[in-house]
Amino acid sequence: MSTATASANAPAHPTVNRPNTVSVGTVVWLSSELMFFAGLFAMYFTLRSVVPDMWASETPKLEVPYATVNTLILVSSSFTCQFGVFAAERFQVFRTGGRFNVAKWGMIEWFALTFVLGAIFVSGQVTEYANMVSDGITLASNGYGSVFYLTTGFHALHVTGGLIAFLMIIGRGFAAKKFGHPEATSAIVVSYYWHFVDVVWIGLFIVIYLFK
Repeated sequence: MSTATASANAPAHPTVNRPNTVSVGTVVWLSSELMFFAGLFAMYFTLRSVVPDMWASETPKLEVPYATVNTLILVSSSFTCQFGVFAAERFQVFRTGGRFNVAKWGMIEWFALTFVLGAIFVSGQVTEYANMVSDGITLASNGYGSVFYLTTGFHALHVTGGLIAFLMIIGRGFAAKKFGHPEATSAIVVSYYWHFVDVVWIGLFIVIYLFK
């Protein structure tokens, strides 16, 4: 009888906690992206050490206050993105209160605001590029122009990719009959990517605009 009781109380199968494969895959992919941007940083510093006079003549043309405001917009989008993740984790897709009651916002509202902030950032970069071209700094003008547009341009492409991902998550939120763990996981991994591009931009901003 004691053996039967022990067998009844024992779990049929041991519980194994395995990491989410989507999250792990995203982290591994972001690691490769980190290496890519590390190469861009290495290119920037190498060229700067070879031709320092070029940096001395070209960097005064940078609009640091403008870039600072644009950076703050992108950084603020990381906070709105995370609030969207919190809503996704509690499976709250839509707001449960008034439109301007942000405490009751769901994932859709927070991610939509994040998309708007990211779009403003990209538009700001395009405007900055137009101003720099008018000042004579182009991709083919000199080494500084090449490395500036390559580093910031590839980052802008990554931000644009993040904006597309937000649209997909928002669309999935509207289309899902039942918002569950798979949908929440998708929102979370997109936030990983968005925080990554934000951190990369902070590094680019410090190197290009502050340590000019």
